[in-house]
Amino acid sequence: MRSSTPDIAALQQKALQFRREILETLQLAGSGHPGGSLSAVEIFISLYFYKLQYHAQDPKWEDRDRVIVSKGHCSPVVYVTLANAGFFPKEELKTFRKFGSRLQGHVHSKVPGVEFNTGSLGHGLSVANGLALGAKMLKKDFKTYCILGDGELQEGSIWEAAMMASNYKLDNICAIVDYNKVQENGLVKDIKNIEPLSDKWKSFGWNTLVIDGHDFNQLITALDEFAGCRGKPTVIIANTIKGKGVSFMELKAAWHGKAPNKEQLAEALKELK
Repeated sequence: MRSSTPDIAALQQKALQFRREILETLQLAGSGHPGGSLSAVEIFISLYFYKLQYHAQDPKWEDRDRVIVSKGHCSPVVYVTLANAGFFPKEELKTFRKFGSRLQGHVHSKVPGVEFNTGSLGHGLSVANGLALGAKMLKKDFKTYCILGDGELQEGSIWEAAMMASNYKLDNICAIVDYNKVQENGLVKDIKNIEPLSDKWKSFGWNTLVIDGHDFNQLITALDEFAGCRGKPTVIIANTIKGKGVSFMELKAAWHGKAPNKEQLAEALKELK
C-alpha cells in the first residue's frame, strides 16, 4: 500500500533493488525485454509505493485504483513491482516465461494485480478510458492509470483514445508515457517521429506534464497534480533512458527482447550497487 510521506532515499534504494531483480529474472528466463523495464522502474515504484490505493491481498477490491500496462512487454518491471508489493510470492519470479507459469512475456490478467491482457500495442488507453468512464457513470472515486510506450504512440488508436478522453472530460485518468526514445528497431525519431509530443497532447485537450521520469520528486509532484486536476485528463510525459542503470544496455535497441547471460548479469549487478 502507498505511503503518504515518501522517503525519497528509500525509494531510490528500491529502484536499485528492482533493477537487480529485473535482470536476475530475465537472465534466469533467458529471454524478455530489459530496456523498457529498466526505464520504467521509478514510474512503477512511484505508483505502487506512493500513489495507488489497493489491497494486495484483495486484488479485485472494488474501489482500487486501476493500472493498465499498455506497453505490456515490460512485464519484468510489472511482475517485480507486484511481487514486492505483496500480490504474489517473490519466489514465483523464478518461473518467468517458463511453460505453465502465469508470469508470461506480456502481462496477463491471470496474475494478481494485472487488470487486463496487454502487449498488442495501441489498445491500452482505450481500455483505460472505458474504466474511467465507467467509474464516472457508477460515481466511483478510483483513478485509472495507463502506462504507454513512446513507440506505441505511433499507433493511430492512441490518438483516437486521447480525443475520446478529453471529449468526456475524464479527469480520473492519467496516461504516463515512458519516453525512453528507443523502440524495437531503432530511435523513435528515426522510425516515425512523434514530436512535438507535448504540443500534440495539449492540442487533444489533455493536462500535459513533462518531467524527468527517473526523478522521484518530479514523479510524485506530477501524480499529485493529476489528483487535483479537474475537467480534463492528464498525461505525464516521463523522459527516461532505455536500459537505465546498465551502461551497456542504455539507449540500445539491440537489447529489445534479449536477456543478459550470466557474465553480462554479473557486470550489470556491479553497476547497480
